[in-house]
Amino acid sequence: MNRGNVRPKLVLGVIVLGSFIASIDLTIVNVALPTLSRALQASNAELQWIVDSYAIAAAGLLLAAGNLGDRYGRRGWLTIGLVIVGASSAVAASAGSAQAVIGARAVMGVGAAIIFPTSLALVTNVFVDSTHRARAIGVWSAVTGIAVVIGPFLGGWLIEHFSVGSIFWVNVPIAVVAIVSVNMFVPTSRKPDRPPLDLPGLLVSTVGVTVLTYTLIEAPNIGWASARTAAGFALAVVLLAVFLWLERRTWHPILDLSIFANRRFSGGTAAVTTAYLVMCGFIFVATQYLQFVAAYRAFDTGVRLVPLAFSYAGLSVIAPRIVERVGTIAVVTSGLVMVAVSVACAGGFDAGTPYWLIAAVMAALGSGLGLTMAPASEAIMGSLSPTAAGVGSAVTGVARQLGACLGVAIVGSVFASVYLRSMSSNAALHGLDPAARAAMRQSMAAAKQVLDQLPVGEAPAIRHAVESAFLESFGVGCLACAVFAAVGAVVVAFLLPARGEVRDDVAVSVAASAIGPAEGGK
Repeated sequence: MNRGNVRPKLVLGVIVLGSFIASIDLTIVNVALPTLSRALQASNAELQWIVDSYAIAAAGLLLAAGNLGDRYGRRGWLTIGLVIVGASSAVAASAGSAQAVIGARAVMGVGAAIIFPTSLALVTNVFVDSTHRARAIGVWSAVTGIAVVIGPFLGGWLIEHFSVGSIFWVNVPIAVVAIVSVNMFVPTSRKPDRPPLDLPGLLVSTVGVTVLTYTLIEAPNIGWASARTAAGFALAVVLLAVFLWLERRTWHPILDLSIFANRRFSGGTAAVTTAYLVMCGFIFVATQYLQFVAAYRAFDTGVRLVPLAFSYAGLSVIAPRIVERVGTIAVVTSGLVMVAVSVACAGGFDAGTPYWLIAAVMAALGSGLGLTMAPASEAIMGSLSPTAAGVGSAVTGVARQLGACLGVAIVGSVFASVYLRSMSSNAALHGLDPAARAAMRQSMAAAKQVLDQLPVGEAPAIRHAVESAFLESFGVGCLACAVFAAVGAVVVAFLLPARGEVRDDVAVSVAASAIGPAEGGK
């Protein structure tokens, strides 16, 4: 396919279909965990691995996949990623054991690691004009973000109407359509030259990021001060330090460290990491609030998150136009401030909060995230030459994944610590059986099970104590999210320049030459 035959809007639609699949798989299984537990007789540890195996595999391989896409052809790599996700989804849907689902989800993560950087890199190379590129990245960001948020909604709907395997089967037809469309409409692109592969850097970065992601996910369960957690962080630091040492000394690094001296790149990366940290940390505690305090079912909980999803999508599309008028720094910092205020307000929710107020806060939060993510992603991609688009989008992906893991790990740990402290000191629980009291301290879900078995006369006082402990921990968790967003706004305001520089003519011509005939590279 020659560049003259490219239809950019159609290409964008095809590309975002692929990123939608990879993004929705991050959260679609969350509401299905109770059903999976019954269907597969899975333990709590196995349920956690069903969720986490995807994130660990995706985060660990993003940088390597982005570099390989730059070298060998992004369209072919996108096709491979879609095939992997589609095939592994079919395996997961047919699996009869938790171990099989965990393995299939890990393979899905490999496919996602390929899809994320190659899809964004293709958008960057097709839309070489800075204004059109910013708007296209806004659409890509909107679809990616909305998929993460509506995952629980779609998962809940599928579970209520079909078998548990439907949360995986839904990927298969989408993947097939995307594979055919990619090869019909999307031009290939890659680096004009093909330098020697930095294999040591590729391997060390993959292992280092994987170890870091795994440790962040496991730390809340095994303890932040445990020997295993300390060893995990120490190993990750050593591996990543070795990676940086290698990249400084090789002629053809997979990650040119000089790009971090670019304030647009560093500021955009900081904004993306902060936005995903706050979004995923908040969704982690907000879904529990909606289910356990507001008493919504799984599907209804997903529906209640829709205002967040649609406002996120709408502002992601509008944000690039606002940037054209007032500049990147004003839009991104305003977005993070809006995020901070929104989650701080959410911390005041209680059992009697009307849904219209919850929806208004969700919409404000989604708007802030939309104002942040699209301009920040464009700042990252716009600061690089088109030939480095895969690595730039891979860094964006790593920032998203690590931000998400940090959000759930840190906010989840704060939430759990406050809940445990409040439950341990509450006098209303002292008359309970020690085993029941210990179970109630573990989680709100366990507390609900104990409450259902209590005599009618005892239940109201204990229910009030449990809800009070939950709401206290929910409020502190939201406050932690607000602090992260506020600090992120300050950091981004310091790093980001007011307006980005437009790519020069040489860069644009390189992008055009990189999109050549379909043969010779996939």
